[in-house]
Amino acid sequence: MKIIRSPQSMAAWSERLRREGLTIGFVPTMGALHDGHRALIRAARLQCDALVVSIFVNPTQFGPTEDLAKYPRPIAADRTLCREEGVDVCFEPTADTMYPEGFQTMVTVPEIAQRWEGVARPHHFAGVATVVTKLFGIVRPHLALFGQKDYQQAMAVKRLVTDLNLGVTIDVRPTIREQDGLAMSSRNRYLSPENRQAATILYQALQAGRRAIQAGRRHASMVERIMRQTVEQEPAALIEYFALCDPASLAPLTHITGRVLLLGAIKIGTVRLLDNVVVPASHQVRRAAK
Repeated sequence: MKIIRSPQSMAAWSERLRREGLTIGFVPTMGALHDGHRALIRAARLQCDALVVSIFVNPTQFGPTEDLAKYPRPIAADRTLCREEGVDVCFEPTADTMYPEGFQTMVTVPEIAQRWEGVARPHHFAGVATVVTKLFGIVRPHLALFGQKDYQQAMAVKRLVTDLNLGVTIDVRPTIREQDGLAMSSRNRYLSPENRQAATILYQALQAGRRAIQAGRRHASMVERIMRQTVEQEPAALIEYFALCDPASLAPLTHITGRVLLLGAIKIGTVRLLDNVVVPASHQVRRAAK
């Protein structure tokens, strides 16, 4: 496995492979890799001739009071995981090479990024959109993989690629969970043992919302109330938002008639957790008819 730090060297490597007619897969990460990343890497490995994983803690997507300085950076363990999974290049740029002196350009986020997380973290998606655009320009992948856990981010990237004609196929893969349902996340390692146990309440709330829809509930406010009431049973949890949305536009729903996305964000102690569940329309019709 090659370790490349220079954007110029990374671009040259990709250009050489493209001239040879090889397909390049790409998994962009901020490191602290876990089995969720491993699943993305394995899926990419099966679809492409060559595979690049980037490890870059992007400063532009962190707000002034967020955890940039203490974000986990276990680079040796990350490289080991990448080697185990047959990654060809680990791209490890620095903030100075990605945002050199005189850098001025930021990518405006699409409408799909202006709700939910866009309200909770006003700086976040502009930073994501900018770094993803830069990474795609440097790595020049044919295919890039993202996890469904950060659903809104994945949809924003899809819109970005379409609107700017970036020529990258985006593959959004299912959320990988712990045995008790907690969505895998690099930030889970911040949880104390007690808070780790409490953190499962978010997925329990989303599952309660799913069951309510499958039982025939059609008013979004009623389903949202059920999810909130579930989390309120856990004293360690603080609700930031729950929402029922159109899965394509992320527009809020008042009445459920087809596929629906359940979104949730809570805090357990100082750790902020996101998760989501998509309820297919076919499940609703079948269950509601019983």
